[in-house]
Amino acid sequence: MSESQGSEGTTQRLPVLEKATEPDNAPPPVLAGGDEGRFWSARRVPAAVVALLLMVTAGFFLYDITAVRAEQPAMRWRRELAAQLAERPLDDIWVLVGAGIAAALGGWLIVLAATPGLRGILPMRRTQTDVRAGLHREAAALVLRDRAVEVSGVQSVRVHLTRAKADVAAVSHFRELDDVRADLDATLAEAITGLGLARPPALSVRVRRPGKKG
Repeated sequence: MSESQGSEGTTQRLPVLEKATEPDNAPPPVLAGGDEGRFWSARRVPAAVVALLLMVTAGFFLYDITAVRAEQPAMRWRRELAAQLAERPLDDIWVLVGAGIAAALGGWLIVLAATPGLRGILPMRRTQTDVRAGLHREAAALVLRDRAVEVSGVQSVRVHLTRAKADVAAVSHFRELDDVRADLDATLAEAITGLGLARPPALSVRVRRPGKKG
């Protein structure tokens, strides 16, 4: 009876690589960078109106120039416009009114082109390089109001939220007003941080008693 010769099998413990886990409620990492500006509005309606007016005006002038080149008389409105511009002095009231309207429209277009718009969307902190997120002001104000009414002693809350300030007016029907205000300050400060805004608004809290009925 033969017995096989061989080394005994040995078990070697392999190293284990573990990935450090973060708590579920840990905030996402924030990328370093400059201040997140407002989202730019497409301004489709002003752009469409300006394009339509330019197209109609250019079409009229092109038709009139083509008619003149074809040895046809110029259109009546262009002859009258040329005569009015030649005869009226620069200080005429209608010339000043027309210049004022043109300047106002030009200034309005410049403001639209130079400002981002979309004031109702608050930029959020960026956690991905290729993703930008925003939060509607109405939704953010609703979150703050829901958190505020959870505070003991609060009967009703009104929240007015802008990019720079969160103005909270609360009505308390019991508890000391100072205690209610302190709890609201702590609760709403935490709620504003949880919104993840790129520029958290400053918090202003006012608490009062309900008015007398009758």
